[in-house]
Amino acid sequence: MRRENQSSVSEFLLLGLSIRPEQQDLFFTLFLGMYLTMVLGNLLIILLIWLDSRLHTPMYFFLSHLAFTDVSFSSVTVPKMLIDMQVKCKLIPYVGCITQVYFFIFFTDLDSFLITSMAYD
Repeated sequence: MRRENQSSVSEFLLLGLSIRPEQQDLFFTLFLGMYLTMVLGNLLIILLIWLDSRLHTPMYFFLSHLAFTDVSFSSVTVPKMLIDMQVKCKLIPYVGCITQVYFFIFFTDLDSFLITSMAYD
């Protein structure tokens, strides 16, 4: 058997957004604000549905699960992006990349399934 040049990928370099360094703090603050607003808004929806017994109907059941998947969907990618905006070394290991892609696709499909279920309700 011939031995050929074989290489393997163990990590990926994330290039991120092409913004000027002096604008990086502005974009970090903007994305962090949008992310926190989205997380707190969806958690408030979940909490209100959980606390009020009048909202224990199928429509609100699906709405609370949709809010949970939205939080999970955003939490797959945005924290890594925010971290990479602040550090110099923008690497992601191969296993981390595969895991992130898996959960991104999983929560996207779950989101679509819930919206479809809500349309039938």
